[in-house]
Amino acid sequence: MSKTIDAIFENGVFKPITPISISEHKKVTLIIANEYEELSDVILLASRVYDGLSAQEIEDIEKVATDRSHFSRNVN
Repeated sequence: MSKTIDAIFENGVFKPITPISISEHKKVTLIIANEYEELSDVILLASRVYDGLSAQEIEDIEKVATDRSHFSRNVN
């Protein structure tokens, strides 16, 4: 079973931000993922949105994303 737990690293120890239900002395594996704080990281991630997609797939996605006909409301 795997869980994602937000934690803070303080004084050499990972401290969970919210209470967790893990038995004392339970061995776990931590995978450290830094939060993206810099704009350049966000831009890099955004540039990868269409990685691996064909030109036709990208065109189809863009067509759906820019079709605002489903977002309008009829106001009486």
